[in-house]
Amino acid sequence: MISDDERHIGFLISDVARLMRTAFDRRVRKLGLTRSQWLVINRLHRRPGATQSELADMLEVEKPTAGRMVDRMEAKGWVKRRADGADRRVNRLYLTNEADLIQRRLARISDRTIDDALSPLSPEERDQFSDLTARVKRQLQAMLDPASPQRVVAAEPVEELV
Repeated sequence: MISDDERHIGFLISDVARLMRTAFDRRVRKLGLTRSQWLVINRLHRRPGATQSELADMLEVEKPTAGRMVDRMEAKGWVKRRADGADRRVNRLYLTNEADLIQRRLARISDRTIDDALSPLSPEERDQFSDLTARVKRQLQAMLDPASPQRVVAAEPVEELV
């Protein structure tokens, strides 16, 4: 019998995300990449020219941690720093051609992992799942953005736990 905890949406979302990362990690392990390395490659693929501070924010790590990650990836020939044209104190981060090739392989592995994970769903259910999840994501983004006109304010104050 399934417990209430196993059906709680918060636990389900967290467990699905964790299991997807674990399945993906296992599949990319043969490429010799750590999770932090594939995250850096993915983020810089999506935002070429990001600064080290922006990368740290995207990865939700401290700036010195991001700096060490970039140093190691630069030494491997996967990331290059270029001075910002407007501010010479700022370096912009870009993937090398080798890292672009790795990113293409990561994307194929990611697509296969998602397809395998969603295989029990029909095409219509996949679309519905994506649509519903996107709506929840937009709602959470609005809840976290104080300037959002869609921000929902709780009818009753939520008691702080700290």
